[in-house]
Amino acid sequence: MVRLSVDLIARTSAHGKNKRNEALEQYLKKLTHLNFSNRNIEDIDDLSVCRNLTVLYLYDNQITQICNLGFASNLTHLYMQNNNITLIENLSALQKLSKLYLGGNCITVVEGLENLKELTELHIESQRLPRGEKLLFDPRTLRSLSDSLCVFNISNNHIDEIKELAVLKNLTQFDAADNQLKDIKELELVFSQWPQLWRMDLSGNPVCHKTKFRDRLILVCKNLEVLDGKEINELSRQFLIKWKASKEAKRKSKEDRLIGEQTTYSKPSEFQIPAHLVPNTYTHPGFPSKRKPMEFGRPPLKAKSDLRKTHTSAIRCQSVKNSKSAAPLQDVAESPKVLSHVAV
Repeated sequence: MVRLSVDLIARTSAHGKNKRNEALEQYLKKLTHLNFSNRNIEDIDDLSVCRNLTVLYLYDNQITQICNLGFASNLTHLYMQNNNITLIENLSALQKLSKLYLGGNCITVVEGLENLKELTELHIESQRLPRGEKLLFDPRTLRSLSDSLCVFNISNNHIDEIKELAVLKNLTQFDAADNQLKDIKELELVFSQWPQLWRMDLSGNPVCHKTKFRDRLILVCKNLEVLDGKEINELSRQFLIKWKASKEAKRKSKEDRLIGEQTTYSKPSEFQIPAHLVPNTYTHPGFPSKRKPMEFGRPPLKAKSDLRKTHTSAIRCQSVKNSKSAAPLQDVAESPKVLSHVAV
């Protein structure tokens, strides 16, 4: 097993070629950059003598655990991509760490970074995850990085939602290519919380096939300059802004018009005339506020013929009465004056 140790550093470094034959310990104390990439290293030994180390390259090895780095309080850059690391751990002492590269490992949860208050870049792309699983994020870690993190690379990790990343309000560059993002509304909501974002890559996600995908993100991200590797033309942005303003104005005008129509054509029940003001109403207790029934109205038209019959009968009766008070018929018939009068 190959271990990164002081002896290994001494054998492979330029110290042996130093003409001044400087003591090894003094050399290691002054060492700031250490590159042991692609050396089949599986473990990290005690390197506490390298107290001034600022940049450490350990990518393309066989390291399974992050350990023995607590001494490196001045470390700013740590490159450990393409190893066999499963957990992000033992980094709390690296108070000055600003760039951390952990892509191509076996990490399932982004965690253990709560004390890295100066971390500006985190690269954790292309993790070798178990089938059907996706990369997860510890909310405590995200909150702790919200003020410092500017560059975040989570591409190719089977991620299907990013709403929990909205707290990273200072992001300027975001890479989430080749994931499973589908919800354009969720993306708009999250990106509206990142006012400083100027470069973003979402290529290879299902959401890229949504209608007006690019236009909608350009409108949400006010300072975005590069989207999916393509620069954003400022004239195109201004056109989209004016188009959106025009669309919003039309929508508002339509809503105002509908509100006006609803006010004009309200339900009749809202404007009913009080019952006591309705003319020709019958106020009998049995018929409140209703029109008179036909039986209580004027008589039907057929009553007119009955009136005529009554009037004719009355005339006949009067004629009979008058005839009784007159002379007998035989007398009348004998009187020539009467006969002549009747004939006339």
